Amino acid sequence: MKYLEGFNVAHFEHCVLEWYARCGRIELAWRNFRRDGSQSYEVYVSEMMLQQTQVSRVLEHYYFPFLQEFPTLKSLANATQERVLKAWEGLGYYARARNMQECARICVQKYSGNLPRDTHELQKLPGIGAYSAGAIACFGFGESVGFVDSNIARVFYRLFAIQKASTKELFSLANMLVSTHSPFEYNQALLDIGALVCVKMPKCPICPLSSMCKGKHSPQLYPHKKPRARENLHLHLFGVYFLRGKKAHIALCQSDSALYFGLYNLPQTTNPKILKSKSNDFPLPTHIDTLKHNYTKYAISAEVYAIKCENLPQSRSILACIDTRDSHKAEFFTFTEIDTIALCSLAKKALKLLRSIT
Repeated sequence: MKYLEGFNVAHFEHCVLEWYARCGRIELAWRNFRRDGSQSYEVYVSEMMLQQTQVSRVLEHYYFPFLQEFPTLKSLANATQERVLKAWEGLGYYARARNMQECARICVQKYSGNLPRDTHELQKLPGIGAYSAGAIACFGFGESVGFVDSNIARVFYRLFAIQKASTKELFSLANMLVSTHSPFEYNQALLDIGALVCVKMPKCPICPLSSMCKGKHSPQLYPHKKPRARENLHLHLFGVYFLRGKKAHIALCQSDSALYFGLYNLPQTTNPKILKSKSNDFPLPTHIDTLKHNYTKYAISAEVYAIKCENLPQSRSILACIDTRDSHKAEFFTFTEIDTIALCSLAKKALKLLRSIT
């Protein structure tokens, strides 16, 4: 490969491994598991959670509670989707959780409740791409395989002064460079160098690869990327509720849209005039606030309205007027019950506003 012409691979590997022994995040829980496949599930859970999510957030709030709730692939496969989504609540990118459960079911049926160690077999499972397959094979089974995530890619781009490369080229480079005798430490080191040193504003003076880095004098050039703009999405959320005694009962819908599939949210519409002239008997919506919320590729602006109804029948009539895809499936929950169901983050923000006025 052209990038490796004149490149001292042995010296590179030595620098990477020596740095990891001194500065690597060796204390992370998933870096202290057995590598004989017996704890590959624990590695798998960590890899799925760490996609698009910071290490500190995963460790502080999600990793251990999830393993306690679902200690094996079999327990994950047999759980209800609602339980899985509730355990994932707040991590975002919920397709990860749904894919994990489907993956678990396939592993129970096809691999006796275990993950396969072969990267090609791993990539056939839902939610496991080339990077995740390599990471699971290396960290869970001790396989000597190279792989590339955004952190490792950034290291390679700068190290070899690459402005643009295909995924295939980067993976080929990773497999040519991977250590054959210490693949676990080597790959963990590259992840850490990318996450801690070769960051957006790189810390070149303390980088173990500085002496051999071709891009260190202008790291901002590598890689060359076009900024990706978020798509604006304007929503109108309706907090439809009635009082029974002193308790508010609020309508929530379990979404089947791609954006929030399987999660509960407030009834919504993109048409703010939907209730204007439906009936003189209906209370008018009260605008509470506008929420700003970023999710995946969307920049969401959500107008939140409250509609206090006299009773359940009137609440149902108003939901019929809102006439969104999910409104006919609305269920009513008290705030105590809401704490037990899986909510999207936008719904949690809106419900916090409603709790303050009901």
